[in-house]
Amino acid sequence: MKKLIFTNFLKENLKNIFFFGSVFSIIIWTIQGVNYLDFITKDGHSIKIYFYYSILNLPKIIERILPFVFFISLFIQLHKYEKNNELLIFWTHGISRFKFLNILIIYSLIILFIQILISSIISPKAQDLARSFIRNSNIDYFPNLIKENKFLDISKNLTIYIEKKNNEKQFEKIVLNENFSNNDSSRIKIIHAKKGELFSENKNNRYFKFYQGNIVNITNKKITNIKFEEVIYNLSDIKTKTTTFKKIQETEISNLFNCLKNFYILGIVQSNIKNINCNLDSIQEVTQEINKRIFKPIYIPLLCLVCSLMIFTSNKNNPRIFIFIFSFLILVFSEIFVRYSGKNFKNFALFVVAPLMIFCITYFYARFYESIRFKKN
Repeated sequence: MKKLIFTNFLKENLKNIFFFGSVFSIIIWTIQGVNYLDFITKDGHSIKIYFYYSILNLPKIIERILPFVFFISLFIQLHKYEKNNELLIFWTHGISRFKFLNILIIYSLIILFIQILISSIISPKAQDLARSFIRNSNIDYFPNLIKENKFLDISKNLTIYIEKKNNEKQFEKIVLNENFSNNDSSRIKIIHAKKGELFSENKNNRYFKFYQGNIVNITNKKITNIKFEEVIYNLSDIKTKTTTFKKIQETEISNLFNCLKNFYILGIVQSNIKNINCNLDSIQEVTQEINKRIFKPIYIPLLCLVCSLMIFTSNKNNPRIFIFIFSFLILVFSEIFVRYSGKNFKNFALFVVAPLMIFCITYFYARFYESIRFKKN
């Protein structure tokens, strides 16, 4: 009977987590989806790329909201059980409050491991896959990007101005600016043409054909000017403005740990591991990312414990508002301090030790309260 009671309680909580998680995920995903429309309207990617990129960002959303969803689901359920005196079913069947608390903590540890799995493996892999679609895509809607009397940053190094657009392929009074630079040299190419046509053999092979104009090349402050009657400008190598390199948030957890090992254990202050440049400038961000994936989920059992304090006080004296505010502050603390946890060891210790200390104090308080109540009875 006791097992059935616990099973029903946990099933109901999982249903609440699924419900609230679905609602919040859809809301956030819809808002982000509106922002991602820039991939089509400004960067010229296809709807297919937009859809894949949006879907693959769902694990990231779930990772961010899972602690809050777990907290709000458990708080509402315990509040409902207490208000309807449904917790009396537990007590009348010989289940102590402390045993009930231990079951909830074990349950929260399962949620903790799920959170680590999502944040450490599933979410980074999905984000990297989403980035790969952008990385391997072409500017499929390039003709739609061209507008009259507007400077268009088609790619990172290319800007086009067109005074008149006759149709999707024919233009008048065109200025094209191509700018490349590195540590050793810089090169600027400016093409001015009276007319131009856009040709597309396929989506991977586009080029402009310009008529009656001139090309100005500026290389290391040396200027050359070439007039032309007709010239072809290849657009096949144009890359998207969208970030295509692999970010630290998308990096495998093993590579992040290797970066820390090289920097702190082996004393290698400059190393390259896959896409990570491990040095003094990046090590803080790498440490912060590991803390977010591995150590931030330890706040989940703490949230569970604080919410469970409702079962240790009477309806009359139960400070539900205080418990809710305190739990919410724990969430805020975890979000704020994870950003500073990689700065130095002191911040890391505060980020990890603080929740463990609060957990131990609260846990022993609950145990002490239960022992006092048992002696009185």
